[in-house]
Amino acid sequence: MKKPKILDNKIYLYLTEFFSGMAVMAVELAASRLLAPYFSSSEIVWTIIIGTIMIAMALGNLYGGRSADKHPDPDRLYRRLLIAAVWIAAIPLVGRYVILGVSGLLVVTINTNFLIIAAFVSCMIIFVFPLFLLGTVTPSLVKYTMDSMDEGGRVVGRLGAFNTVGSIIGTFLPTFVTIPTVGTAITFLIFSGILLILGLIYFISAHRRAVLCIVTAVLFILCSIFGNGVSFAFWESDLAYEGESVYNYLQVKETDDRVTLSTNVLFGVQSVYEKNETLTGMYYDYDLAAPVMAGAGEKDISMLILGMATGTFAVQTLRYFPDTQISGVEIDSEITDLAYEYFSLPEDIEVTTYDGRAYLAADDGTYDVIMVDAYQDITIPFQMSSEEFFKMVRDHLNPGGVMVVNLNMRSDEEGNINQYLCDTIASVFPYVATADVGKTTNRELFACMEEETLADFGGKAAKVSDPDLRALLEQVNDRLVLYHGGGNILTDDKAPVELLGMSVIDSLITDELGYYKDIFEQDGIQGLLNAF
Repeated sequence: MKKPKILDNKIYLYLTEFFSGMAVMAVELAASRLLAPYFSSSEIVWTIIIGTIMIAMALGNLYGGRSADKHPDPDRLYRRLLIAAVWIAAIPLVGRYVILGVSGLLVVTINTNFLIIAAFVSCMIIFVFPLFLLGTVTPSLVKYTMDSMDEGGRVVGRLGAFNTVGSIIGTFLPTFVTIPTVGTAITFLIFSGILLILGLIYFISAHRRAVLCIVTAVLFILCSIFGNGVSFAFWESDLAYEGESVYNYLQVKETDDRVTLSTNVLFGVQSVYEKNETLTGMYYDYDLAAPVMAGAGEKDISMLILGMATGTFAVQTLRYFPDTQISGVEIDSEITDLAYEYFSLPEDIEVTTYDGRAYLAADDGTYDVIMVDAYQDITIPFQMSSEEFFKMVRDHLNPGGVMVVNLNMRSDEEGNINQYLCDTIASVFPYVATADVGKTTNRELFACMEEETLADFGGKAAKVSDPDLRALLEQVNDRLVLYHGGGNILTDDKAPVELLGMSVIDSLITDELGYYKDIFEQDGIQGLLNAF
């Protein structure tokens, strides 16, 4: 078969390497955004993504080298590029359904490590094949680019350089440009389109494979039309807002009486606003004990919220203690924008877009209350869970001040994530108490330096004028349990919060779905379908 003239131009071959490297990194980053709303964006999920992609690329390298030696036909390489392009373009259309399908099957068949296994299986199904195909590019191009063995080192070095530069651009573009600007779906389509163009240019210039070119182009167009509009939570029909930021998937639901924010489609609510100005019935209500402990109602107090989200705690506090001076820190500016638009956060509350710990390091102010609510979807930033961090919080509290921490994923198992957090906090603060929030998996922790701050809480709560808040605070007081620290200390050097958190999530999933697992074991799939 005659060699296409386009291959006489080595620049085209180097561009193939460049854009293939770019596409690999772009798909990897977009993969994290596709999985995050379902499995979190933790280090564990990133490990699964990177490991899966490395497996695919290694296998692709082996196959590509063998194929180039055995069948030195460039048509094979560019045919693989077209197939990879169509597969990647289809990910926004079918990827979400694959994730939920895998999760649905695994949740009734496995008992441990559900999120890890579900994320790994989903990643294998969705991403291994196209990245395997892209892994064949480099060894194939070495074969087609070298004219003699004398230039082997130079050719391999150039290809490696083009691949690396493409990978660098493919790392920065999705994170800072395409994903926050046009979203994950279009990011997949942009980089799959580049691969498609590379393949089409080759075959059109060679006057070959017209049917293949037409079919792949049509499939790409169909994926672009139907895949771009698929929601992460495609079963929801009444979302007030759905979008993506540099850090999060964002979903706002609005009803006649409340507005809620979620950053994960499967686990929990991160913020809530009650339009009728009542208590939320969630952990934010229990957090109102902190300003009362610090003297709110008897004096004006200052408050710093690390993990402001859309300002639920700030709005609740101002409702009952309007003279409180509040500052907030939120790393995701898109969430802050939603706070003002949907959650009635007062415009005069200052919200700094920054990491909570970095803010403390630069801030010389002190506060009567510091709230730490820094969960990112279902994970905890390790840098805001260590002994060193809580010492910084302590140093920013006024005498009589209180730190309140939302501990999600409540568990009483030995060695769970909350035990580690409580032990760590108790190593810094001499007086620590916790209160379990009814009908939720939340546990609120209050820490202070003076014994009377906790001891006087009951008397202060009884003086609150609002009857609903007073009743709630009395309930908190009844549930307060003094915590005595142990030896499970998290430090900047060692804070395995993702593994500890995933363990608790597995336990919660097992407990919640035990009923359906029993039905599946007794009556099989049909029994499970009947139960739904």
